[in-house]
Amino acid sequence: MGEFRTTVKALAASVEAVVLDKPQTVRITIAAVLAGGHVLLEDVPGVAKTMLARALALSSGCAYNRIQCTPDLLPSDITGVSVFDPKIQEFKFRPGPVFSQILVADEVNRATPRTQAALLEAMAEGQVSIDGYTYKLEQPFIVFATQNPVEHEGTFPLPEAQLDRFMMRLSIGYPSMMAEATLLERTRLKHPIDNVAQITTPQTLLKMQKTVREIFVHEKVREYMLRLIGRTRDSVHLTLGASPRASMMLFRAAQAYAAVVGRSYVLPDDIKMLARPVLEHRLALNPESRLRRVTTEAVLNDILKETPVPTGTYSERDKA
Repeated sequence: MGEFRTTVKALAASVEAVVLDKPQTVRITIAAVLAGGHVLLEDVPGVAKTMLARALALSSGCAYNRIQCTPDLLPSDITGVSVFDPKIQEFKFRPGPVFSQILVADEVNRATPRTQAALLEAMAEGQVSIDGYTYKLEQPFIVFATQNPVEHEGTFPLPEAQLDRFMMRLSIGYPSMMAEATLLERTRLKHPIDNVAQITTPQTLLKMQKTVREIFVHEKVREYMLRLIGRTRDSVHLTLGASPRASMMLFRAAQAYAAVVGRSYVLPDDIKMLARPVLEHRLALNPESRLRRVTTEAVLNDILKETPVPTGTYSERDKA
């Protein structure tokens, strides 16, 4: 784990030079990447959502592409299209921006449902099917989608099936006044993103993803996680609880986060902290609760408060 921790620290430091005053958000984002999960960044414009993904791409050496989603964006604008080549008298496939390793879908909720669906196969299977052919995407493949939670005019909300493909939904938030003053000084001559150097390689990132899978999860911690998941399905406020995919995502995210902070085992606190970014966007309120202005955040907070946290030690050597 020594080399793993060194690389993670260097990655975090590189990204934090661009996204100031958000060390925990950066750690959680790196954990999502190491868990092989896609990230939905939901926040107001101008808080470095795209810069976070771009800094990670530059630091990891991953091929990077960005799509600006608009209502007239077509599925082929994302996946690619077959074009007739008169020289060889055949159709030739021209890959779209989805053929990258870190893809940013900016303002994803401005694209039509048909175009949003073009990302589904790529996100779930790591491949794209076009004109009867299946093209594998180069790994690692991570989608960072952004959306503005305030402006709803001219948008197409992501359906539950697509939201469930995202491992996490994160919000960056505004920086502190001191951090913003530092940002103004650093961007006076040029943007800090121009100074980001490559820390690692995509091949190393793949090895790190495999290492994350080996992080130990004690039986008590696993049971605690499953009790939380079960309570979302039994809640009187929810018509849609967390799916089995949500269980797997929370499990992998906890393993990755433990590794990022330098542990070889998962704590219940990891599950508790990651429950909000992993589960909240997967929950759907029933109409009555929505009318009473109950929020999914409040429901999840109540579940976290009411579910007993196991006590004891959780490392592999303490396994019963």
